[in-house]
Amino acid sequence: MKFSVIILLLSFCTINFILVQSVTLEISKFGGKPNQDIAKALTSAWAEACASTTAVKIVIPSGTYQMTHVDVKGPCKAPIEIQVDGTIKAPVKPEDVGGDQLLRIGYVNSLTISGNGVFDGQGSYAWKQNDCSKKVQCKLLGMNLGFNFINNSIVRGITTKDSKHFHVNVLGCNNFTFDGFKVTAPGDSANTDGIHIGRSTGVNVLNTQIATGDDCVSLGDGSRQVLVQNVTCGPGHGISIGSLGKYKEEEPVEGITVKGCTLKGTTNGVRIKTWPNQPGTITVTDMKFEDITMDNVSNPVIIDQEYCPWNQCSKQNPSKIKISKVIIKNIKGTSGTKEGLVLACSSGVPCEGVEISNVDLTFNGAPATTTCSNVKPKITGKVPECTAPTTKKE
Repeated sequence: MKFSVIILLLSFCTINFILVQSVTLEISKFGGKPNQDIAKALTSAWAEACASTTAVKIVIPSGTYQMTHVDVKGPCKAPIEIQVDGTIKAPVKPEDVGGDQLLRIGYVNSLTISGNGVFDGQGSYAWKQNDCSKKVQCKLLGMNLGFNFINNSIVRGITTKDSKHFHVNVLGCNNFTFDGFKVTAPGDSANTDGIHIGRSTGVNVLNTQIATGDDCVSLGDGSRQVLVQNVTCGPGHGISIGSLGKYKEEEPVEGITVKGCTLKGTTNGVRIKTWPNQPGTITVTDMKFEDITMDNVSNPVIIDQEYCPWNQCSKQNPSKIKISKVIIKNIKGTSGTKEGLVLACSSGVPCEGVEISNVDLTFNGAPATTTCSNVKPKITGKVPECTAPTTKKE
């Protein structure tokens, strides 16, 4: 009899535990309705969820919503999930958003953002008014999503569309994963990087489709142990490490792997870019570019230590960024330029420990070429001969 009572009590406790673990907050509870601004409703829902001692799911159901700037923070007492199944639209004019990111979340552990919904930045008006590819002193516009100092978290399933500036900015995060994520914007949308990562460790970008007007994935200073795998990129500017070296206070970049990706019609493939004639002196080490397919990609693989967009800088002094331990392996497909691999390293601190193996790239049916300066790569397998550039890169 005592044994049966114990079993009943344990069963009751287990059921009760499951019940308290499944708290759901509908956005409508806080006044969030379709075709209205849900900024206040989402902020209120977050406040309640963050104060809860048990896990909470905030649900934004199907429908179309408006939203101005939302900035929510932890630390929170338990895991939070935001399930987005609707379309959330930013104001068309940047000045009406009310902040530099449509949704910014910071200082949280165990965050999940899920669903099949869309964050729509409605950026076409802003791109026309503020094209940074034509205006050097352009104003930086709002991003769709910002994640600051977030740990042990995941974003899966959702889409970010037509952001006015970067789609996603990841800063100071650890063990943060994007899986089954989608970024979409036209190829001529200026400065719309898909996912920009900086000063973060253990970020994974997996099984993701990115079409945009700038880098599909860009890795800034302080990026460590980042995996970009099974990502489809295009249109866009490729997958980039950098630009680096422009500022003295930058942090080293290390342990970056780009693997199993496909790039289609991009203006660059995979690249490392550093500024010449600038004060930065960090190191870039342990880079791996493996098992990558190029489909009509210009500059499929490039190390550019004379990065100087729009020729708005001096090349009087070489880049001070030291690049080492770079593996380029199993690269295949078609190049949009005669040069398939361009390794333009710094004359001040030449690249070291560069290994290239099994590169099969063609340009107009003929093998693409490889040019090398200030680097002596170790070559194995099928790789075009590494030759000096015929003219100095401008």
